[in-house]
Amino acid sequence: MDLFSHSWTALRTAVAELPDEDFARPSGCAGWLVRDLACHLVIDAQDVLITLVTPAGSEPTADAATYWELVEPPTGDDPLDALTPRLAAAYGEPWLLKFHLDDVGAAAGRAAALADPAARVSTKDQVLTVGDYLSAYVLEWTLHHVDLIAHLPAVAGPSAESLAAARALLERIAGVRFPGALSDTDALLVGTGRRPPTEAETAALGETAGRLPFVVG
Repeated sequence: MDLFSHSWTALRTAVAELPDEDFARPSGCAGWLVRDLACHLVIDAQDVLITLVTPAGSEPTADAATYWELVEPPTGDDPLDALTPRLAAAYGEPWLLKFHLDDVGAAAGRAAALADPAARVSTKDQVLTVGDYLSAYVLEWTLHHVDLIAHLPAVAGPSAESLAAARALLERIAGVRFPGALSDTDALLVGTGRRPPTEAETAALGETAGRLPFVVG
């Protein structure tokens, strides 16, 4: 619960402190500008709010790892992927997008802090405890924080604690253990296909290199 709040606050703060010109720069999400990524975070925050007020009475069917599925890399054909840049462009001024993210994002953060971690919620035809659901989102926030700073080296990135937790969760999802030679950031970038591995990383990864990327959705 604390790591969810920590990683989400750090990501929202990073977006809030960006100068307007940075919203037109590319992000680490292929084909998306920073403004598109920020718009996606608004949608994510809405999803968190919706899920936290969707109680479930049955036993959990998923945990923080099995909430995610390994999917094919995005092709740009998904209707929601195509909609996000149009929504982001409709904001016009970056301050409007910042305002909406701060408004909805802060509400999602408050709802998470008030929620009972043992309560059960329903989303994506799954039932999870609130604790597992919020733990799953640490991976989402951390990956997108890395995406945010991909071409903005002066912007602070996610904390070491968030990176380590995201790496551990990705390893659980994929059923692999990334070599210690890869930093947590590099393990996330290479593991999810955000960049190709170097020759040295390919050698260190061994058989795992042939299974890359592990795209979660």
